[in-house]
Amino acid sequence: MDAVTPAINLRQRLEWWARDYVFAVRGQTRALTGRTAPDPLAEGPGVPIVLLPGIYETWRFLEPLAAAVHAHGHPVHVVTELGGNRRPIASSAAQVSALIEARGLDEVVLLAHSKGGLIGKHVMAFDPVGARIRGMVAVATPFGGSRYSRVMPTPSLRAFATGDATMRALAASAEVNTRIVSIYGPFDPHIPEGSELAGARNIELAEGGHFRVLASPRVVAEVIRLAG
Repeated sequence: MDAVTPAINLRQRLEWWARDYVFAVRGQTRALTGRTAPDPLAEGPGVPIVLLPGIYETWRFLEPLAAAVHAHGHPVHVVTELGGNRRPIASSAAQVSALIEARGLDEVVLLAHSKGGLIGKHVMAFDPVGARIRGMVAVATPFGGSRYSRVMPTPSLRAFATGDATMRALAASAEVNTRIVSIYGPFDPHIPEGSELAGARNIELAEGGHFRVLASPRVVAEVIRLAG
């Protein structure tokens, strides 16, 4: 595992937390005000990339990443049917599989944030389309669940509890982990368990957070590396 593990005091955690939410607000503002269509992103000669945002995020939350990857010549496909990504993981995975099938994509690299990583792993583990997926770069994904889920007010958030049936099934499907790159910080205010995934290529960044880690250049670098 590539890791940076500094001593983390309360002041550092609060600073990361504050920066995290500034980043998140900017991302959600972009989602509300953006008007460009995603279609031009799907053009390019490289390995196809499929974008999987986190819960309550539209694809525009990851738009800067999509633009950066597209600039390297890779077509980036957006699953617009996911909307704000509130549906159950299995239902969302079916929509991703349908897009890959409909567009005839092969050797796909998934670029996922948070819940998007669970959706991506579901496709890789349980759908025949999973054989078409070269690998996935997942950022701040709760592969081991989050203890905070149990006290969340909505079913879509409570679905990340460790005891949830889908979460248990995903945890048991460890054979696909070798095709996953999990990127995360040393502190995640939403996932106290962290995002380390056994068997995957785990990369711990120097800076903590759940959202702002998306801005790390390492994310795009790992997508490009995986796309070959």
